[in-house]
Amino acid sequence: MEENFFERVYAIAKQIPEGKVTSYGAIAKALGTARSARMVGWAMNASHNRDDVPAHRVVNRKGLLSGKHHFDGTNLMQQLLENEGIEVVDNQIVDFEKYFWIPEMDV
Repeated sequence: MEENFFERVYAIAKQIPEGKVTSYGAIAKALGTARSARMVGWAMNASHNRDDVPAHRVVNRKGLLSGKHHFDGTNLMQQLLENEGIEVVDNQIVDFEKYFWIPEMDV
């Protein structure tokens, strides 16, 4: 179950457009498992060896870079987001709503 869940999370994460972000909860909701945001976080943490999963585009529901400590280097997550044109101040995405992407429901 867990491995399949992680793969479903990665399938959604791969759809996040460059220059956009989404939240752990939005991915969980799209999977039909709205209460599993923490498991989505675990999946993102487990993806650090996968170059095909843009984990830097997944943040918490307030736009905080809550997963940044899972990236190599102090500010790598922030740097990756800024390279895509997203402004980050104090680990918080500026104008979060402007960059927020809502994943499609997984049916």
